[in-house]
Formats: sequence, C-alpha cells, structure tokens
Amino acid sequence: MPGALEAGVPTGVIYGDDVLKLFQHARENGYAIPAVNVTSSSTVVAALEAARDAKSPIILQTSQGGAAYFAGKGIKDSAEKREASVAGAIAAAAYIKAIAPVYGIPVVLHTDHCAKKLLPWLDGMLDADEKHFKEHGVPLFSSHMIDLSEEPVDENIETCVKYLKRAAPMKQWLEMEIGITGGEEDGVNNEGVDNASLYTQPEDIWQIEQAFRPISPYFSIAAGFGNVHGVYAPGNVKLHPELLGKHQAFVSEKLGGKDPKPVFFVFHGGSGSTKQEYHEAIANGVVKVNVDTDLQWAYLTGIRDYITKNIDYLKSQVGNPEGANKPNKKKYDPRVWVREGEKTMSARVKEALEDFHTAGKL
Repeated sequence: MPGALEAGVPTGVIYGDDVLKLFQHARENGYAIPAVNVTSSSTVVAALEAARDAKSPIILQTSQGGAAYFAGKGIKDSAEKREASVAGAIAAAAYIKAIAPVYGIPVVLHTDHCAKKLLPWLDGMLDADEKHFKEHGVPLFSSHMIDLSEEPVDENIETCVKYLKRAAPMKQWLEMEIGITGGEEDGVNNEGVDNASLYTQPEDIWQIEQAFRPISPYFSIAAGFGNVHGVYAPGNVKLHPELLGKHQAFVSEKLGGKDPKPVFFVFHGGSGSTKQEYHEAIANGVVKVNVDTDLQWAYLTGIRDYITKNIDYLKSQVGNPEGANKPNKKKYDPRVWVREGEKTMSARVKEALEDFHTAGKL
C-alpha cells in the first residue's frame, strides 16, 4: 500500500484536490484522520508533534468558541458580526499555515460546528477565504463545517447548498451534519433531544448526495448514529456504526453500485467510544474523527501533575525546600509547565492516531 505522500498528497496545509486525495486514500486504506480542536499555538504544536512522530496526516480545527479564545477573551464577539471569532480563526489559520511545513506532514485546516446562529462567523471566514483565493489561488481554510442538524432537513440542505456553491469555485471542502449529536459542546446543548433524532436515515443521506454532487465533489457528511459529545458512563450511549454501512449500500445502489463506499462520513461525539466502534465506523467509510473532550483532559493532566509535584516551588518567587533564598523562576516559567500539558496532549493524540489506524500512513 503506497503511503499518502507517495500517492501525491503534499505536506503543509492542503486544499482542494489534495484534500479529496487524502480522504480517498483514507477510505480506500481503512483509516480515519483525527480532527483536533485547537485553541492556542500550544495545542497546535502538541497535535503537530504527535502526527509528525507517528508519520500521519492530521486535521486541525477551531470551533467558534476556540477561535474567539485564540483572538483573546477581551475582544468583542457580537452575535451580528462575531468579530473575535472571525479574527481568531484567521489568526489561527495564519499561524498553522506558517508552522505546518516545518513538521513535514499534510495538514487539513478546518473549522468546526457552525450552527445557524453562528453563520455570521462563517460568512466572515469565507470573506477571508475569497480574498486569499484571489491573491494566492487557494482559500485560507481547507474546509468548513456547517451544523444545522437542529433545523428541518430541507432547510439544513438548502442552506448548505448555498454555502457549497460559494465554496466550490475555491475547491474548498464542506462538512455538514444531519442527525443531531447529543450532549453538549462549546455552548451547543443537545442533552435533552429525543433519542430517535440521534440516528440519521439513509434517505436523508441520499437527499444530500443528490443536492451536493452536481455542485462539488468536495464534501463530507457527519451522520448521526447515536453520537454524543462529552464523556459518559459506559452503557449510557449506544452507538450503531453499522448504520453507516447501510447508508453506503443505499447510496451505492442509487448511483449504480460501482462504488461500494461512495460517501465520506465523519464521526462526531467519539470521546469514550470503544476501539471496536471506531474500527467499525472506519470500515464503513468514516475518514475523519473529531477528538476534543479527551484531549482537553489530557492537556490538563500534564499541567496538573506538574503543579502538584512542584507545589512547594510555586508558592513564591523566592524560597523553596532547598533554601529560603533559592529562586523558583525555572519552575514557574510558563514554557516549563505549559510544555507539560503539550506532552500529555501529544501522547493522547498519538493514541488516537494508532486507534484510527492513521499512524504510519505517510
């Protein structure tokens, strides 16, 4: 099996046909790419290090809240313009585009979960994409994700079609969601939804394919198969990844049966899932798996353990168990304790790369 680089996927941030080529390589070779939510240069570095060391591609994405945090919590983020969210996403993109080539791996630069109320955020980013495309021949972002799963199916598809038409001239990828992902993430709370709405129907997938295919081949679908954001006790979440196989068969038959897996699927709400559930979803055409909750915890544990271990050196600038006049700067320098969070987050990203069979695919 030739690796992704041998198959023609370049390193650095990739776009258009190269994103399509990467996802095709993943689908054909039985792996999915972790999509890591980043909120700072530190979390970007942690993810890139893990992917480089595992010889893997990676997807780096910002949510609206993560983008606003990247800009700074003191920046206004009005519902009408989403100033901080737009500026933060653009800043994150500029940083990732600049640093990614140094790591020598393919990187998909993505934005996550744009709900209906957040569409001004997407509009602002697309303005930046079109400006960048005019100047450089590629958009700023590799792809965007629209989450209108809480809206009626027809409205969801019609709105996504409108944005896909805007993205298509730039060969920009669009991810959409059909079927609600339960739980809560980044201020979107679906903890009380009816369980039936967590499972997408094959007719919905075919309706999307019919609407999108004439416009662009650059799209993927986050279909609901019982997914829930966050971590829950075992038994509380019932995933049915086998449904994705039924969706593939349904669409394949409609298209004439030549391609057994014609749909690019995305796995949301995967934290706490079993390896078997991941592997079955990947076997049924999942090429991207969102990983956020577990990585937040991993990042914290490195810093938490460092603080706990060195607490007697962190109570004052001078004075510790080695002497009343001994300085503590080497212990409280942010480059020291932030790095500990990067290490533990990076280790958890590496685990995901292995679980999703991404490791070694370059």
